[in-house]
Amino acid sequence: MYRKSISGLERVFHTDIEPPKVILVTGPAGALKSTFCYASMSRYLKQTGEFGLYTTLEETVASHLRNMESLSVDISLNLQISDFTDLRDIDMVMEEEDQADYLRFLEKMIAHYRKVHGRKFALFALDSLGALYSLMADHDHMRKRMFYFFKLLREQDLLSFIIMERAIGGDSQLLGNEGFLVDGIINLGLDRIKGKLVRYLQVEKMRAVRHSVEKHLLEVSQGGLSILGPLFETAEM
Repeated sequence: MYRKSISGLERVFHTDIEPPKVILVTGPAGALKSTFCYASMSRYLKQTGEFGLYTTLEETVASHLRNMESLSVDISLNLQISDFTDLRDIDMVMEEEDQADYLRFLEKMIAHYRKVHGRKFALFALDSLGALYSLMADHDHMRKRMFYFFKLLREQDLLSFIIMERAIGGDSQLLGNEGFLVDGIINLGLDRIKGKLVRYLQVEKMRAVRHSVEKHLLEVSQGGLSILGPLFETAEM
Protein backbone atom coordinates (compact mmCIF):
# COMPACT_ATOMS: atom_id res chain seq x y z
CA MET A 1 0.00 0.00 0.00
CA TYR A 2 2.95 2.37 0.56
CA ARG A 3 3.67 2.41 -3.17
CA LYS A 4 0.36 4.28 -3.60
CA SER A 5 1.18 6.99 -1.06
CA ILE A 6 2.32 9.44 -3.79
CA SER A 7 0.78 9.71 -7.23
CA GLY A 8 2.92 7.73 -9.67
CA LEU A 9 5.06 5.98 -7.06
CA GLU A 10 3.77 2.65 -8.35
CA ARG A 11 5.72 3.45 -11.55
CA VAL A 12 8.88 3.02 -9.46
CA PHE A 13 7.92 0.26 -7.02
CA HIS A 14 6.41 -2.80 -8.69
CA THR A 15 5.79 -4.55 -5.37
CA ASP A 16 5.06 -2.93 -2.02
CA ILE A 17 7.54 -1.88 0.67
CA GLU A 18 6.85 -3.93 3.78
CA PRO A 19 8.25 -3.23 7.27
CA PRO A 20 10.59 -3.59 8.96
CA LYS A 21 12.91 -1.56 6.77
CA VAL A 22 15.38 1.29 7.24
CA ILE A 23 15.53 3.44 4.11
CA LEU A 24 18.13 6.12 3.46
CA VAL A 25 16.71 9.10 1.55
CA THR A 26 19.62 11.01 0.03
CA GLY A 27 20.19 14.00 -2.22
CA PRO A 28 21.47 17.58 -2.40
CA ALA A 29 19.80 20.64 -0.91
CA GLY A 30 16.58 21.48 -2.75
CA ALA A 31 15.88 17.95 -3.95
CA LEU A 32 12.73 17.67 -1.74
CA LYS A 33 14.02 14.96 0.61
CA SER A 34 11.99 16.20 3.59
CA THR A 35 8.94 16.85 1.42
CA PHE A 36 9.02 13.39 -0.14
CA CYS A 37 9.26 11.66 3.25
CA TYR A 38 6.59 13.77 4.92
CA ALA A 39 4.18 13.66 1.94
CA SER A 40 4.38 9.89 1.49
CA MET A 41 4.08 9.25 5.23
CA SER A 42 1.13 11.62 5.62
CA ARG A 43 -0.84 10.13 2.71
CA TYR A 44 -0.14 6.56 3.83
CA LEU A 45 -1.31 7.29 7.37
CA LYS A 46 -4.50 8.92 6.09
CA GLN A 47 -5.21 5.76 4.10
CA THR A 48 -4.48 3.30 6.92
CA GLY A 49 -5.31 5.13 10.17
CA GLU A 50 -1.93 4.12 11.60
CA PHE A 51 0.49 6.44 13.45
CA GLY A 52 3.82 7.93 12.42
CA LEU A 53 6.57 10.06 13.97
CA TYR A 54 8.56 12.63 11.99
CA THR A 55 11.54 14.02 13.90
CA THR A 56 13.19 17.14 12.51
CA LEU A 57 16.54 18.37 13.80
CA GLU A 58 17.02 20.95 11.05
CA GLU A 59 14.06 23.27 11.72
CA THR A 60 11.19 23.90 14.11
CA VAL A 61 7.86 22.13 13.84
CA ALA A 62 6.15 25.39 12.82
CA SER A 63 8.69 26.05 10.07
CA HIS A 64 8.38 22.50 8.73
CA LEU A 65 4.58 22.73 8.60
CA ARG A 66 4.73 26.06 6.77
CA ASN A 67 7.03 24.51 4.17
CA MET A 68 4.70 21.54 3.67
CA GLU A 69 1.63 23.78 3.33
CA SER A 70 3.42 26.00 0.78
CA LEU A 71 3.94 22.88 -1.37
CA SER A 72 0.30 21.76 -1.01
CA VAL A 73 1.33 18.65 0.92
CA ASP A 74 -1.48 17.00 2.90
CA ILE A 75 -1.17 17.31 6.68
CA SER A 76 -2.16 14.17 8.58
CA LEU A 77 -3.27 14.29 12.22
CA ASN A 78 -1.80 10.79 12.58
CA LEU A 79 1.70 12.07 11.87
CA GLN A 80 3.38 13.58 14.91
CA ILE A 81 6.12 16.11 14.10
CA SER A 82 8.72 16.69 16.80
CA ASP A 83 11.86 18.74 17.14
CA PHE A 84 14.19 18.43 20.12
CA THR A 85 12.43 21.30 21.87
CA ASP A 86 9.22 19.25 21.83
CA LEU A 87 11.00 16.07 22.82
CA ARG A 88 12.03 17.50 26.16
CA ASP A 89 8.36 18.06 26.97
CA ILE A 90 7.54 14.36 26.61
CA ASP A 91 6.86 12.76 29.97
CA MET A 92 9.74 10.29 30.07
CA VAL A 93 12.42 9.66 32.67
CA MET A 94 15.85 10.77 31.46
CA GLU A 95 19.05 10.22 33.39
CA GLU A 96 21.24 13.31 33.69
CA GLU A 97 23.96 11.77 31.52
CA ASP A 98 21.37 11.13 28.78
CA GLN A 99 20.45 14.78 28.38
CA ALA A 100 23.11 15.42 25.70
CA ASP A 101 22.86 11.95 24.15
CA TYR A 102 20.44 12.68 21.32
CA LEU A 103 20.53 9.17 19.91
CA ARG A 104 19.51 7.78 23.29
CA PHE A 105 16.83 10.45 23.36
CA LEU A 106 15.44 9.16 20.06
CA GLU A 107 15.43 5.59 21.33
CA LYS A 108 13.46 6.58 24.43
CA MET A 109 11.04 8.63 22.35
CA ILE A 110 10.36 5.70 20.00
CA ALA A 111 9.73 3.43 22.99
CA HIS A 112 7.36 6.10 24.39
CA TYR A 113 5.24 6.25 21.22
CA ARG A 114 5.23 2.46 20.88
CA LYS A 115 3.80 2.28 24.40
CA VAL A 116 1.17 4.94 23.62
CA HIS A 117 0.09 3.75 20.15
CA GLY A 118 0.95 0.06 20.23
CA ARG A 119 1.01 -1.71 16.85
CA LYS A 120 -0.50 1.36 15.14
CA PHE A 121 2.93 3.02 15.35
CA ALA A 122 4.13 2.10 11.85
CA LEU A 123 6.32 4.90 10.41
CA PHE A 124 9.35 6.87 11.59
CA ALA A 125 11.51 9.54 9.93
CA LEU A 126 14.71 11.26 11.06
CA ASP A 127 15.53 14.59 9.38
CA SER A 128 18.48 14.43 9.20
CA LEU A 129 21.37 12.07 9.91
CA GLY A 130 23.93 14.80 9.29
CA ALA A 131 22.25 17.07 11.84
CA LEU A 132 22.26 14.23 14.38
CA TYR A 133 25.98 13.63 13.82
CA SER A 134 26.70 17.32 14.32
CA LEU A 135 24.92 17.29 17.68
CA MET A 136 26.68 14.19 19.00
CA ALA A 137 30.02 14.50 20.79
CA ASP A 138 31.11 10.87 20.36
CA HIS A 139 31.83 10.97 16.62
CA ASP A 140 34.29 8.05 16.69
CA HIS A 141 31.63 5.55 17.73
CA MET A 142 28.61 7.07 15.98
CA ARG A 143 28.48 4.68 13.04
CA LYS A 144 28.75 1.68 15.36
CA ARG A 145 25.90 3.13 17.41
CA MET A 146 23.86 3.68 14.25
CA PHE A 147 24.09 -0.06 13.55
CA TYR A 148 22.31 -0.73 16.85
CA PHE A 149 19.87 2.16 16.29
CA PHE A 150 18.84 0.74 12.92
CA LYS A 151 18.54 -2.66 14.57
CA LEU A 152 16.17 -1.14 17.16
CA LEU A 153 14.02 0.39 14.39
CA ARG A 154 13.68 -3.03 12.74
CA GLU A 155 12.89 -4.70 16.05
CA GLN A 156 10.09 -2.16 16.49
CA ASP A 157 8.74 -3.32 13.09
CA LEU A 158 8.87 0.21 11.71
CA LEU A 159 9.19 1.48 8.16
CA SER A 160 11.85 4.13 8.79
CA PHE A 161 13.19 6.94 6.60
CA ILE A 162 16.59 8.43 7.41
CA ILE A 163 17.36 11.64 5.50
CA MET A 164 21.01 12.25 4.60
CA GLU A 165 22.61 15.03 2.56
CA ARG A 166 24.45 13.96 -0.57
CA ALA A 167 26.41 15.96 -3.13
CA ILE A 168 25.03 16.28 -6.66
CA GLY A 169 26.25 13.28 -8.61
CA GLY A 170 27.67 11.67 -5.47
CA ASP A 171 28.06 7.89 -5.74
CA SER A 172 26.16 5.62 -3.33
CA GLN A 173 29.45 3.94 -2.46
CA LEU A 174 30.59 7.23 -0.92
CA LEU A 175 27.84 7.19 1.68
CA GLY A 176 30.01 5.33 4.18
CA ASN A 177 28.75 2.61 6.48
CA GLU A 178 25.19 3.95 6.34
CA GLY A 179 24.78 2.75 2.75
CA PHE A 180 25.60 -0.81 3.80
CA LEU A 181 23.56 -0.81 7.01
CA VAL A 182 20.22 0.21 5.51
CA ASP A 183 17.68 -1.89 3.63
CA GLY A 184 17.07 0.68 0.91
CA ILE A 185 18.46 3.84 -0.71
CA ILE A 186 16.22 6.37 -2.45
CA ASN A 187 18.16 9.14 -4.16
CA LEU A 188 16.42 12.43 -4.93
CA GLY A 189 18.46 14.44 -7.39
CA LEU A 190 18.63 17.45 -9.69
CA ASP A 191 19.22 17.29 -13.45
CA ARG A 192 18.70 19.40 -16.57
CA ILE A 193 16.36 18.59 -19.45
CA LYS A 194 16.51 20.95 -22.41
CA GLY A 195 18.13 23.58 -20.21
CA LYS A 196 15.49 23.33 -17.48
CA LEU A 197 16.40 22.22 -13.96
CA VAL A 198 14.26 19.26 -12.87
CA ARG A 199 14.02 16.98 -9.85
CA TYR A 200 14.03 13.20 -10.02
CA LEU A 201 13.68 10.11 -7.83
CA GLN A 202 15.81 6.99 -8.27
CA VAL A 203 15.81 3.80 -6.19
CA GLU A 204 19.35 2.48 -5.90
CA LYS A 205 18.62 -0.33 -3.45
CA MET A 206 15.53 -1.87 -1.85
CA ARG A 207 15.67 -5.32 -0.33
CA ALA A 208 12.81 -7.74 -1.08
CA VAL A 209 11.08 -5.25 -3.40
CA ARG A 210 10.85 -5.29 -7.20
CA HIS A 211 11.55 -1.78 -8.45
CA SER A 212 12.76 0.32 -11.34
CA VAL A 213 16.32 1.61 -11.30
CA GLU A 214 15.57 4.47 -13.73
CA LYS A 215 15.48 8.13 -12.75
CA HIS A 216 11.83 9.26 -12.59
CA LEU A 217 10.74 12.88 -12.87
CA LEU A 218 9.49 14.31 -9.55
CA GLU A 219 7.00 17.15 -9.94
CA VAL A 220 5.47 19.64 -7.50
CA SER A 221 1.97 20.87 -8.32
CA GLN A 222 -1.16 22.12 -6.55
CA GLY A 223 -1.97 18.49 -5.77
CA GLY A 224 1.33 18.01 -3.97
CA LEU A 225 4.05 15.67 -5.22
CA SER A 226 3.70 13.36 -8.19
CA ILE A 227 6.10 11.05 -10.01
CA LEU A 228 6.06 11.01 -13.78
CA GLY A 229 7.85 8.73 -16.22
CA PRO A 230 11.59 8.06 -16.56
CA LEU A 231 13.68 11.11 -17.40
CA PHE A 232 14.69 9.88 -20.84
CA GLU A 233 11.01 9.43 -21.80
CA THR A 234 10.10 12.87 -20.43
CA ALA A 235 12.96 14.50 -22.35
CA GLU A 236 11.61 13.06 -25.62
CA MET A 237 8.11 14.48 -25.14
